[in-house]
Amino acid sequence: MNPEPLLLATPSGDVLKLRPEGPWTAANVVTLETLSRSVGADVDRSRAVTLDMSGVSALDTLGAWVLEKLSRRAASSGRSAEFVGVADQFSGLMDEVRQVNRDTPAPAAASNPLLLRLGDLGKATIGAREDVAIFLQMLGALFVALVGVLRRPRSLRLTSLVYQLYRIGWQAIPIIVLITFLIGAIIAQQGFFHFRRFGAESYTVDMVGILVLRELGVLIVAIMVAGRSGSAYTAELGSMKMREEIDALSTMGLDPVDVLILPRIAALVIALPMLAFIGSIAALYGGGLVAQFYGDMGPAIYIARLHDAISITHFEVGILKAPFMALVIGIVACSEGLRVKGSAESLGRQTTTSVVKSIFLVIVLDGLFAIFFASIGM
Repeated sequence: MNPEPLLLATPSGDVLKLRPEGPWTAANVVTLETLSRSVGADVDRSRAVTLDMSGVSALDTLGAWVLEKLSRRAASSGRSAEFVGVADQFSGLMDEVRQVNRDTPAPAAASNPLLLRLGDLGKATIGAREDVAIFLQMLGALFVALVGVLRRPRSLRLTSLVYQLYRIGWQAIPIIVLITFLIGAIIAQQGFFHFRRFGAESYTVDMVGILVLRELGVLIVAIMVAGRSGSAYTAELGSMKMREEIDALSTMGLDPVDVLILPRIAALVIALPMLAFIGSIAALYGGGLVAQFYGDMGPAIYIARLHDAISITHFEVGILKAPFMALVIGIVACSEGLRVKGSAESLGRQTTTSVVKSIFLVIVLDGLFAIFFASIGM
């Protein structure tokens, strides 16, 4: 028969000496739990507990954990607890068990909901401050890289720039044309439907032309670019950060801003005005088709009315916003990509954050430009 485990308790004044003997293994789990409960009251009454393990003949994780729980029961009330006589073959296991959940925090007490909201507001404020600092840091690094390129034009990575232009410009044209065409058609249809009640169908053309050229053309394109190209930038740089490729570039003496970020943002600044122009033309064409088939307005009348309603100023107001929106989208996308940590969860979170921040800032920037142009009479 296998020997049974024992736990001898010897009080000595305020000190309790516990001496486990025999095999403290999972095969004797019921006996071990019984022995542990039997000395619980003695542990609670003692000021110090010593566990002498010199008599243990076999030990596994369960046995070590039962002994560790006795030690923690003593220590939880401020009593001292120590292990002595641990054989070398058991010392590693005991060390590992002692590290398990050693610093488990106590459950947080229920707080005032108002204080929780104030805490969330404070965290959001700190996060916004960090976002502004990172944005300005990226803007400064980009400016330094641009100055370096202007001083040494040969340092511009033209191949990368052209490739990025192809990706975010040329390949985006079909979806940009489709969406803006539909937007223009929807605006025109709603205009004819509602203005017809007042006999003012012709003003639909004015509305389509001014809205598309001043606001919606560039805004819709910028939002689509933020979702399409901005997310791609964040995912690409984030993946490179996870694989430590960006650190490798720095180790090789190459500036990641020059190699990775400047070509991407430069391509975005060049491509977005072109896409905005193409999108505006598609939206006006969509409005023209609706005017012909839904509003009974021929192409010649539509073009003539459009010529009278809009001016070059409307086009300038819209197209001047595009480079600034592109700059904001590029900086946010690249900075969020560089903030990715070493997990796929972090990559997904930063990509989502990049798109949300970019769209939010694009809309805010559009509103600021609208106020500015209105104040100067444009």
